[in-house]
Amino acid sequence: MNAGKTPVNQQPHPAALSGATAKPATRIRWFVVALMWLAIAINYIDRTVLSAAAPHLSKEFNIPPDQMGLILSAFFWSYALLQIPAGWFSDRFGQKIGLGASVAWWSIATAATGLASGFNSLFAMRVALGVGEAGAYPANAGIASKWFPDKERATVSGLFDSASKFGGAVAMPLIIWMIAMVDWRWTFGIIGLVGVVWSVVWWWFYTETPEQHPRISPSEVAYIREGQTRQHGKDATLGMKWYQLLRYRNIWAMCLGFFTINYISYFFITWLPTYLVKEKGMGMLAVGFVAALPLISGLVFEIFAGWLSDHIVKKKLLSLTATRKLFLIIGLTMALCIGLAAFTESVVLTILLLCIAKSGTTISASQVWALPGDVAPKNMAGTVAGLQNMVSNFGGVVGPIVTGFIVAATGSFAMALLFSAGLGLLGILNYAFLLGKVVPIESRS
Repeated sequence: MNAGKTPVNQQPHPAALSGATAKPATRIRWFVVALMWLAIAINYIDRTVLSAAAPHLSKEFNIPPDQMGLILSAFFWSYALLQIPAGWFSDRFGQKIGLGASVAWWSIATAATGLASGFNSLFAMRVALGVGEAGAYPANAGIASKWFPDKERATVSGLFDSASKFGGAVAMPLIIWMIAMVDWRWTFGIIGLVGVVWSVVWWWFYTETPEQHPRISPSEVAYIREGQTRQHGKDATLGMKWYQLLRYRNIWAMCLGFFTINYISYFFITWLPTYLVKEKGMGMLAVGFVAALPLISGLVFEIFAGWLSDHIVKKKLLSLTATRKLFLIIGLTMALCIGLAAFTESVVLTILLLCIAKSGTTISASQVWALPGDVAPKNMAGTVAGLQNMVSNFGGVVGPIVTGFIVAATGSFAMALLFSAGLGLLGILNYAFLLGKVVPIESRS
C-alpha cells in the first residue's frame, strides 16, 4: 500500500481504540522527523546560497552594500508576509501537500536564481524563494502537534530546527567550494534539484495522521495519542479564526520575542561572510569554514536544549511555563555576546563570541518552536507557528537592511553588532514579563 495514497478521512487505526500503553513496536514518527529535518536543512542551504555567493555577485554586478542588503532582505518580505496563509493552508488542507508543495516551489526558485543578470532579477528570485519557503516551519509545527506526544515536543522542535544550522553550516563551505569549481550559476541549479527529489519522497511516505500510516504499529499510535493533552488532526475543525489569536497576550509575547531572536540569528546567514572578509580580512575559502562554526555549535546546543527541557518537564523538576521561560532567557542572554564581538580585534575571540551568541539563539529557538503546540487552539498549531514566524521574520527583513546602512554610514560592523545586542535585551524582558502561563488557548464564545 502506498502511504501517499491514503485518504485523509480514513477510519481510525485500531490502536486509537486499543488503549495500548506498551513501548511502541515501531518508530515511524522518527522517520517523519528525519524528513522534517531534511526539509529544513534544504531550506537553509537554499536560502544561504546567495549569502555565500554575495561577495562574488557584488563584484560581478557592481552591487554596493546598501543594495546588497536590500537583495538579502527581499526573501524575508514574501517569507514573512505569507507565514499566516501558509500556516492556515497546512492546518486546513494538510501538511502532506503544504510542506511538499512548499519544498518543490522554493527548490525551483533556487535553481532559477542561476539565470539572474543583476539587481532586479536577483531581487525577484529572492522574493520567489520566500514564497516557497514560507510553508516549511508552520507545516513542521503542525506535524509535531499531530505526530508526537507532548513530552517529546521540545525535542522534536529542537531537532527539526537544528537542521537550519546544519544547512547553513554545510552551505558556507560547500557553496563556496562549488562556486570555485563550477561557477555560481551552476551551483544554484544543482542545489535546487535536491529539494525536488525530497518532495517526491515526502509525497510517497507521509500521511496526515499516525492513524493513517500503513506501517505504524498500534502501540505507537496509542503512545502518541495518549501522550497528548490536545489531539490535533483527528478532524479538520479549526479552533478559531486566525485573527482571533491576536486577543491573547502569549501570542504577542511569542511574536515579539521571536522577532528579537531572528534579528540576531539572521546576521549569521546574511552578513557574516562579508563581515569576516571586510572586517577581519579573511580569504573566501577560510570564510567558508570559519562561518560554519557558529552554526555547528548552535546545532549541538539546540538539540541538547530541546532534550533537556523535555527531560525537566517530564521529571517535573519545573513547570512547563518555568522551563520554557528559563531556556528562552538563558538563550537570549548568551546571544548578547554578539555585541561583545564589536570590542575585540582578535579573530579567535570574535569567532568564540559569535559561536556563543548563535548557540544562545538556538537554545531559545528550541522552545520557540515548541510553544505553538503548547498553546495552539484545536488544529491550529501551524497557524500559530505561522503568525509567530511572520512577525519574527520581519527581523530578517529589517536586519540585513539596517546592518547594510549602518556599515555604509560608519564603515564598520561595530554599531550593527551592538544594535543587535540591544534588541536581544528587549527579548529577555519580553519573555520574562509579557509571556504568561503556557497553557492551551480555549476558544471564546
